[in-house]
Amino acid sequence: MREIENMSSSLNVQLTNELRRYIDMRASDDDVYSTPSEYIRDLVRRDMEDWAIVSDITQSLKEMKRGEFVPESITDILNED
Repeated sequence: MREIENMSSSLNVQLTNELRRYIDMRASDDDVYSTPSEYIRDLVRRDMEDWAIVSDITQSLKEMKRGEFVPESITDILNED
């Protein structure tokens, strides 16, 4: 099952000319990304990381609303070691 998850696939996306020019500019010799695909994959990975953070915050807010929270501050927890 793990092999299926790691297989790559293609996605056809319609872009405006302005978006395509921007992507081509970012995927050039003058920038960090060598191909448009590399740039798009990095954008998606960063969005996944952002989504995970938002999801954690949302879950924490729901727990706080239900009264399920730790009375210590983050600093207290980090200083426990």
